[in-house]
Amino acid sequence: MNIPETIMYAAIIAFCYFTILFVAAVILKDNSILDIAWGPSFIVTAWVVLIVNTAAGPEGAAIGARQFLVAALVTVWGLRLGIRIYRRNRGRGEDPRYVKFREQWGKYFVLRSYFQLFLFQGVILMLNVTPVLIIMSGIRENLAWSDYLGLAVWIIGFLFETVGDHQLDAFLEVPENRGTIIDQGLWRYTRHPNYFGEATMWWGIFVIAVNQPWGWIGVIGPVVITSMLLFVSGIPMTERLMEKTPGWEEYKKRTSVFIPWFKKPA
Repeated sequence: MNIPETIMYAAIIAFCYFTILFVAAVILKDNSILDIAWGPSFIVTAWVVLIVNTAAGPEGAAIGARQFLVAALVTVWGLRLGIRIYRRNRGRGEDPRYVKFREQWGKYFVLRSYFQLFLFQGVILMLNVTPVLIIMSGIRENLAWSDYLGLAVWIIGFLFETVGDHQLDAFLEVPENRGTIIDQGLWRYTRHPNYFGEATMWWGIFVIAVNQPWGWIGVIGPVVITSMLLFVSGIPMTERLMEKTPGWEEYKKRTSVFIPWFKKPA
């Protein structure tokens, strides 16, 4: 199956996935399930596209090593993210962001939720998953050196995200640390090791996609996710919440915002 057909199938999957999710949110009266289902949406898209492409190929065609590798990487990432957000949100009710939207949007809340939250997430998914779609529609062949390079980059990103999240959770478990700045472990070298890891993983998948025909188009994915984290929903929102925390300004001046680096002198 060629790239346009693969994108079309992915778009259909994304539309159905987020529409069903929207109906569930309306029934539950809780739009927070959108956050929990974000990671799994990539898993569903990757595997369905992989299966459809395999079925549409020559009779007896096997799943390529590269395609299976990327589907596995997306699955590990998506499951970890979905489980983490589920555990974080469990028992807390609807996220304050969505509660605020309910108040602001009034009688148009349901309609605006569908288009501005759920379907918009589908659009972002389609942009982020670009390198995956190119890989799934590409050549079935043995892994090349660039695949191993991309895997190495992905592993670095995964370690930054998982270790960074673990260090933050452990820090917040100590009551005395509440309302203070975490300045240890990976957080000593970057203010957002988890976001850096997130972006790095998608750059790793892009490196794998480069080996495919038209693979360079896959740069759309990591560019979008990196831009979102740097300028829209990641770092800006997080740092606005931290502005009044004691010691924040000093930490901000001395610690790299994104790419890990040594602290600046006091």
